[in-house]
Amino acid sequence: MNSQCSKVRISAAHIKVYNGSVPLVDDVSFDLKAGEILAIVGPNGAGKSSMLKALAGDLAYQGTLLMPDIEQQAMARARQLAVLPQFNLLSFPYLVPEVVALGRIPHKTGWQKDQEIILQSLELLDISYLANRKYTELSGGEKQRVQLARVMSQIWRAQDSNNQARILLLDEPTNALDLGHQQQLLKGLRTFAKQGVAIIMVMHDINLASSCADKVLAMACGQQVMLGTPNEVITEQTMQQLFNTKVSITSHPEYNTPIVLGG
Repeated sequence: MNSQCSKVRISAAHIKVYNGSVPLVDDVSFDLKAGEILAIVGPNGAGKSSMLKALAGDLAYQGTLLMPDIEQQAMARARQLAVLPQFNLLSFPYLVPEVVALGRIPHKTGWQKDQEIILQSLELLDISYLANRKYTELSGGEKQRVQLARVMSQIWRAQDSNNQARILLLDEPTNALDLGHQQQLLKGLRTFAKQGVAIIMVMHDINLASSCADKVLAMACGQQVMLGTPNEVITEQTMQQLFNTKVSITSHPEYNTPIVLGG
């Protein structure tokens, strides 16, 4: 990783998010560098999605959130920060490339370059075969991968953001995907991160988070339980604290990452 990618791009310190007087997120802190993937894990109601929405600017927060290279003007910001929410309600019968092309709206790179990027993003996620299909005719898993291609195309090239920070925020990106497509998606995300993109994603599947994340943020009841590498966070003690159930931890035979097994 070059020196530019080694700089801290996101620094969150003592972030709090409230719904009235009820804390949804209470005192969460982390740093993330370009090229790294952070997985936010925890039980339902832990505050994971609320934390992601605060990072995206969709929820008001208290504390300090520094993304020093991210522009504040809306269109410039959209060239650097892309968000995939948990639910996408697009119901127009666009062809798949037309859906992905929505990610290129903030740019003025021209039709030919945009088409190249669209095709590259489809190829990265192994969905080039969908290029002549209508979005409304796809399965849930296919739609999810098309939506991911859309947000990736939005921040595809460093030069489109003046070589400044690029950040991808994902809420449950592996929803509705079978095992093979989960692995394909995570492989694509790792490849994308290596291009200098900081990726933060909410995940329910601990083993998938373990296999792809550089850092794991464990949350429960809106609070930060632990932050560290997968090997530091995904332990029997922490998992039992998060999910209130007995688990066993083993190690992946090839990657040496922790794997959670039911008690």
